[in-house]
Amino acid sequence: MKRGPLPGRGPARRESTGLRTGRPARAAQYLALLAYLVFLAFPFVWLISTAFKPARELGSLHPTWIPEQPTLDNFRQAFDEQPLLQAAANSLIAAVGAAVIAVVIATPIAYVMARHRGRLATAATGWVVVSQAFPFVLVIIPLFLVLKNLHMINTLWGLIMVYVVWSLPFALWMLAGYVRAVPAELEEAAAVDGAGRVRTLVSVVAPLLAPGIVATALFAFITAWNEFFFALVLLKTPEKQTLPVVLTHFLGAEGVADLGPLAAAAFLATLPSLVLFALIQRRITGGMTAGAVKN
Repeated sequence: MKRGPLPGRGPARRESTGLRTGRPARAAQYLALLAYLVFLAFPFVWLISTAFKPARELGSLHPTWIPEQPTLDNFRQAFDEQPLLQAAANSLIAAVGAAVIAVVIATPIAYVMARHRGRLATAATGWVVVSQAFPFVLVIIPLFLVLKNLHMINTLWGLIMVYVVWSLPFALWMLAGYVRAVPAELEEAAAVDGAGRVRTLVSVVAPLLAPGIVATALFAFITAWNEFFFALVLLKTPEKQTLPVVLTHFLGAEGVADLGPLAAAAFLATLPSLVLFALIQRRITGGMTAGAVKN
């Protein structure tokens, strides 16, 4: 008499086979991710190494990863040669102002785009796609003329307006996706309780959009903080220039870079973005997880 397979023996065997076949694929994914991280980290690690190297090591024919005699002279020279603190303050004002204004404008518009399907939403989506295809060079001349007529050339407010307009399409696209992820039943329940559109947006939708709002603000901040071309054209006086523009002053008349101070200043310029992302990324992932649990 033949005995049938023991209960659970077949599925368990198939499951173990699936685990064995899945482990090589997972290992390959981890290796690919590790290679990508190394690729991204290499320029930053080399920048840090260069910032702490003395002039003798910078001119060596056999460069090393770790400085043999680390020094802070490059940082002292960078601060002595250029107004880095003033430039960093200008960049901070422009980046924070652009991020806040972009989020305030984009949130209600993204809500309308996500909840009301029609010609307006289609046109707005088309504007988002088309606006990202235009290079800076095509818009800088009419933009300069508009700001000149408004007497906003060489002002941080003019630069903030440019950053808001430039980051607004992508901010709308990001926030609209977050709005679509919010269950419409919550808004219907709020409407039954007598809440209007504005009250629903402020009290019901906006708290659930917190991760998306933070991510959008972070995107707008980093975009404005790292932007160079608009700041170069629109800001004329040294006391108004932002940090990316001031970094170009470490290049000599013949295009020869003062490598040590330039690396030190560039390293300091990257720190705010890294610190801000490190502080906010937990809230982004934590807010998304909390929202999924509530739903």
